[in-house]
Amino acid sequence: MADFFDQLSDKHIAFVEQQPMFFVATAAEDARINLSPKGYDSFRVIAPGRVAYLDLGGSGNETYAHLAADGRITIMFCAFENPALMRIGSINALFADFQHYPKPRPSDV
Repeated sequence: MADFFDQLSDKHIAFVEQQPMFFVATAAEDARINLSPKGYDSFRVIAPGRVAYLDLGGSGNETYAHLAADGRITIMFCAFENPALMRIGSINALFADFQHYPKPRPSDV
């Protein structure tokens, strides 16, 4: 049976940091379920109750479309050498559409 936590503990964070890859799952109403493997050191624990990852588009960007539709996401980490898994769920995922951000001026870089 699964255990539920409101925030990540130090043990959870250590587990996340040891995993070379993770999976992101999203689904929007009347759309297909999308499950994508992720990696490239793109996941960060910002605080015990806040995480972030850099979504690098691949063959399409269904993840972005689903987040724009309803903001729900599940992130799953699996330890393959010592079977264990952890899921992080969110119903208020934040994302940024960088095409609408002002371009940095040379003095800002």
